[in-house]
Amino acid sequence: MLLKNLFVDLPLSFPSNIQDVEIIGISIDSRAINPGHLFVAMKGGSVDGHDFIQKAIDNGAAAVIGDKDLDGLSVPYIRLENPRQALTWLSAAFYNWPARKLTVIGVTGTDGKTTTSNLIYKILVAANIKAGMVSTVNAVIGDKVLDTGFHVTTPDAHDVQNYLAKMVEAGLTHVVLETTSHGWAQYRVDACEFDIGVVTNITHEHMDEHGNYENYRAAKARLFSSLEQTKEKPQGNPRLGVINRDDVKSFDFLNGLIKVNKLNYGLGGNADVRAENIGTTSMGINFTAVSKDFRVGTSSKLVGAYNVPNCLAALTATVYGLGIDPQIAAQGIASLLALPGRMENISLGQNFIAIVDFAHTPNALKVALEAGRALTSKPFPKGRGAGLREKGRVISVFGSAGLRDKEKRRMMAETSIELADLSVLTAEDPRTESLDGILEEMAAGARSKSGREGETFWRVPDRGEAIKFALRLAKEGDVVLSCGKGHEQSMCFGRTEYLWDDRTAMKAALAGLLGLDGPRMPYLPSQDKQEEEWLKG
Repeated sequence: MLLKNLFVDLPLSFPSNIQDVEIIGISIDSRAINPGHLFVAMKGGSVDGHDFIQKAIDNGAAAVIGDKDLDGLSVPYIRLENPRQALTWLSAAFYNWPARKLTVIGVTGTDGKTTTSNLIYKILVAANIKAGMVSTVNAVIGDKVLDTGFHVTTPDAHDVQNYLAKMVEAGLTHVVLETTSHGWAQYRVDACEFDIGVVTNITHEHMDEHGNYENYRAAKARLFSSLEQTKEKPQGNPRLGVINRDDVKSFDFLNGLIKVNKLNYGLGGNADVRAENIGTTSMGINFTAVSKDFRVGTSSKLVGAYNVPNCLAALTATVYGLGIDPQIAAQGIASLLALPGRMENISLGQNFIAIVDFAHTPNALKVALEAGRALTSKPFPKGRGAGLREKGRVISVFGSAGLRDKEKRRMMAETSIELADLSVLTAEDPRTESLDGILEEMAAGARSKSGREGETFWRVPDRGEAIKFALRLAKEGDVVLSCGKGHEQSMCFGRTEYLWDDRTAMKAALAGLLGLDGPRMPYLPSQDKQEEEWLKG
């Protein structure tokens, strides 16, 4: 495509003298440049893409975009006020505006957005709709499942548009796109032409990035304001906002903000779509979904009552946004068997429950521990009364990331002390921060809620050892939850991502405890290095 044609529908100011240079790709990484690529130089948190412009040209860049006044380059240079914002529109133009050929369902929220995205996708499949999905875990394009990376939230703008283009090429008609506050704040999905927007909840998270809750909420709210800007599509576009009636801090704000069609869901009787007769077991959840138009029995293999609102969100979006029959929607929900690293049960025959969950926010940890509590039960010994049940204990293992929201460290430790019986504080991507320092902040939070170190909570810096320690504490009928990593495939120490999977670690620890053959515990530098060594890189 000619460079000047990328700017035809750009809703931002740009120079009028764009040259006729042929572009065969777009990149924001000078190392990924191939001959004929457009290099978009952007300022990041620790590096500035402008410093790598010459390297990009040496690698074959045909043109460069940046926000600095530069001259003397050997290829055309276009100065824009905000290259990051322009990237999403330029990428959409390069891929011939794929979102205009798809019905796009956007899902955002602090917790539950991956689950809700997958539930919506399963409903679409049950309705025989040719659908794709881009989530935190992966991208699903027809029969292909693509890994979206180690610590990816919303992929970069040019990657998102590439995924959408591949979906159009594969003959898909609908896409479910999980979006994060980072994605919205950094304009990664601005050109995605959303038809339906869904929010799960907006609780405490990413205060380091956004500064305060109001800014964080406003970033996520951009999904709903974007519905007004979506161009009319040949297949139509519902322009429906779906919001959580029970999320007190966000509901009134979003309800007043949305100017297109809107519906809400929740557990209370005043919600447009609500749940009645909720039941939970170790095998899943069941309830009756009710609205003024339908009443449908619904069941799911997902564990934890907190997944009921996620199911309601998916039902509301698909039944009212896409006209799918409620019975078909319920079938789609029932077809989702599990999600990687979401309340995932790891069993090697032990007499207690071991679970890996992605809970990495205070609210997510709260609902995970509450779900764990519901699973703790064991029979009384013989002779103490038939049919009576005795509750087991909840043992939590979790950390808090370095170079991220520091307030979470205290809040998560406080939550665990209040809701778990025993807490093990450990590493979760310390990055270039002191792990001992992070654990001390967490321990202070635990002590503030009367936690007693060595009795109700412990600090075990190495995550593998922390999981082993928690399993050794477990007795029959207990539940051990390792929270914070879930499906993720790496952990960052210093500036290095080390291969790490909590599920593999849990299996290795269980195998060792039970004397069985099993996988090796993944390696982390905390196993055999002094902290000052890995901090230096």
